[in-house]
Amino acid sequence: MSATTAIALVLALVSTTLTNLAYVLEHDAAAAMPVLSMRRPVQSALILLRNRSWMLGFGMESGGFLLYAAALALASLSLVQSVTAGGIGVLAYLSARFARRRLDRRELVGVVFSVGGLLLLGVSLAGGSGEGGRGSTGAILLWLGLTSGVAAVLVLLRGRVIGAAVANGMAGGLFFSVGDVATKVATQGGWRVAFVVPLIVGYTLGTAFLQLGYQAGAALTVAGLATLLTNALPIAAGTIVLGEPVPSGAFGALRVLAFGAVVSGAFLLARPKKTPARGPEPAPSLA
Repeated sequence: MSATTAIALVLALVSTTLTNLAYVLEHDAAAAMPVLSMRRPVQSALILLRNRSWMLGFGMESGGFLLYAAALALASLSLVQSVTAGGIGVLAYLSARFARRRLDRRELVGVVFSVGGLLLLGVSLAGGSGEGGRGSTGAILLWLGLTSGVAAVLVLLRGRVIGAAVANGMAGGLFFSVGDVATKVATQGGWRVAFVVPLIVGYTLGTAFLQLGYQAGAALTVAGLATLLTNALPIAAGTIVLGEPVPSGAFGALRVLAFGAVVSGAFLLARPKKTPARGPEPAPSLA
């Protein structure tokens, strides 16, 4: 593994730690705010921006993004995103230790899968980091368009087929994944810097729907689902549309196994517990 790749993976691990801690701060702040609405974007944005706790979380999330972008400039999307997914397991373990509580069985298995996936990923790097090509612009745009379309359908169906918390969490994760893929493409330079537009749109909508979800459900439900999609889709996009190769032979098998392990670990840690979710009703009204 080259020094450049090692630096990228360290940056990705620090990035995911900051981002997940930010999600907790943002949830606690948003849950106590007046009801936010996409129909009142300016008023809702002002409520968020005037809240110090939420701004602290948003600042941490922004710092995490800058580290993430730096990591993407040095290594492939699938590798960086795998570290991000596996980092959730490290964060879950450390959080439980600091809170002096034991992980339940599902959380423990999720941590083992996540950390195990990171270890396998590290071993697989001996077969090459697989920076890959630039990918087809048409394929990238199609991927981003389909992902955004699915997110829009979820938003339209929220409250009818699935609950608002689940719909907003999934939509937020899908839009964040759009931002992640666009970030990698934008770091390739040249005219592809124009992908900063879907980058901004993806992260803005992802953040907005995440806050709406926080007011309708628990942090683990909303941020968990968002994180799961944000991790799984860019890993797939790295191979499918960006042409990031997987090493051949045993190292390739380890790389695929590592991808599967970190995504499985993220799923186990993201799956909501059977606890009552907080609805938006107790929040004070804007009217």
